[in-house]
Amino acid sequence: MQNNESLKGKTLFITGASRGIGKAIALKAARDGANVVIAAKTSDPHPKLPGTIFTAAEEVEKAGGKALACIVDVRDENQVRAAVKAAVDKFGGIDILVNNASAISLTTTLETEMKRYDLMHNINGRGAFLVSKECLPYLLKSNHAHILNISPPLSMKSFWFSRHVAYTIAKYGMSMCVLGMAEEFKDQNIAINALWPQTTVHTAAVDMLYGSGQFARTADIMADAAYVILSQIPSTCPTGQFLIDEKVLRKSGVTDFTSYAVDPSKANLLHQGYFLEESNEYPTRSKL
Repeated sequence: MQNNESLKGKTLFITGASRGIGKAIALKAARDGANVVIAAKTSDPHPKLPGTIFTAAEEVEKAGGKALACIVDVRDENQVRAAVKAAVDKFGGIDILVNNASAISLTTTLETEMKRYDLMHNINGRGAFLVSKECLPYLLKSNHAHILNISPPLSMKSFWFSRHVAYTIAKYGMSMCVLGMAEEFKDQNIAINALWPQTTVHTAAVDMLYGSGQFARTADIMADAAYVILSQIPSTCPTGQFLIDEKVLRKSGVTDFTSYAVDPSKANLLHQGYFLEESNEYPTRSKL
């Protein structure tokens, strides 16, 4: 990929950025000197999970960026609007939105409680739509406008619905936002794309599903791939694409991915990502 720009001075609004992939993307942008809005629910320390919006904001500033920590449940319209307003008041606008916040429950139809179904749909598809809707008036004023959803390529193969239809529908909601909004805004100088991992990425969800991340890559691979995409000049960047982290990095010149492995000795034994045509793996069912 060509036509890269530094993210210095650009403002990123990242949902679910208190930990995991969202925080990794925040820190990557911060090293350029970007402004980062940490939009997540965790304001108080979680008994089992590390990090809050405030500790993430501290890390962003130590990395060289400017940070704004906002308590945001993406299901709550008022909280989203307040965070967007706070971002614009502090930084003067929004250039990049990363819809990373997500909920997962890899359960069968009979095992899926409706409150869990509603949670996934309200956070994933509805949340991505709501945050995009609120950020778009400012993105459309930017000369470096991107939306990046952390969501999978769309496949209508029944295999990907059969074991966890509720989660698949919910996650595909984020991807359908990419498909529709990219076409809707294709002539308005905004690049709208999705990014998904080739292999499992070590996050809190992976610890819940697998018990550990020893057969995963670190979140840095998603951050590095996101950076390649988000540093593109929107007018020359393809839109409506469903991109895979490893493929993005290979195209940018990366050939050795060993350093991304949580355990480099298991770099050839990584679990393949879901929703990819070449992958037929499922984790142990769990809930998050």
